[in-house]
Amino acid sequence: MYIDFYKIFRALATGFVLCCGVNAHGDEATVAVASNFMLAANQLEEAFELETEHKLNLVFGSSGRFYAQISNGAPFDVFLSADQDKPRALIENKLAASNSLFTYALGSLVLWSHAEDVVNESSDVLNSDRFSKLAIANERVAPYGVAAEEVITTLNLMTQVRSRLVRGENISQTFQFVSTGNAELGFVARSQVYREDTLISGSAWDVPANLHNPIRQDAVLLTRAVENTAALSFLEFLASDRGREIIQSFGYELENQHGI
Repeated sequence: MYIDFYKIFRALATGFVLCCGVNAHGDEATVAVASNFMLAANQLEEAFELETEHKLNLVFGSSGRFYAQISNGAPFDVFLSADQDKPRALIENKLAASNSLFTYALGSLVLWSHAEDVVNESSDVLNSDRFSKLAIANERVAPYGVAAEEVITTLNLMTQVRSRLVRGENISQTFQFVSTGNAELGFVARSQVYREDTLISGSAWDVPANLHNPIRQDAVLLTRAVENTAALSFLEFLASDRGREIIQSFGYELENQHGI
């Protein structure tokens, strides 16, 4: 069953506006954003600020680092994670509002090279001597790193590539390793190298979803921000048709496409 999160957040935001009033000049929210979502988040911020009087302060990094920072009192209002586990753990620890949780995007993984004709739309290059370094995100703090390791393990290639692995602190650093040539190959987020289903540069293999667990990216409102109209309005916008259109344009899938 598809849940209309837009209606839920509209009701929540309306309730807080009626109870607390609205700042005539808008409100401001600080949003912790998983680094894979950077480009989409920047465009969402621009569209959101054009449509409202609110302002956003976007901070990018690994989901694991953000979870640790929020657990230690970091002043974020909204958390856009690259997984489901960390937002749910924040809810269990009373640091986030349970009724705000939803999956805002379904991530996809790509094996990418900045050079053309290196990746032939398959995993074949991983079983060759055509590269010396393979970049992946740090699986201890980045869900895309977990997915990359799952792909390598599923393909029974860990023995061949283990000594050639280089780990980025997050998926943005992983992308930088490959884009600068410090690694010939890397498992990156599809959103980093595709626009409107077109590969921006280099060569790539779209990793089949059945080679790793789903990358379900959840958003949650942090407890400290339950009366922050900017935070509530941004989550409402994220779940709106316009927000979902922007998210999808960066190569993410959406929940209702899967009949949920």
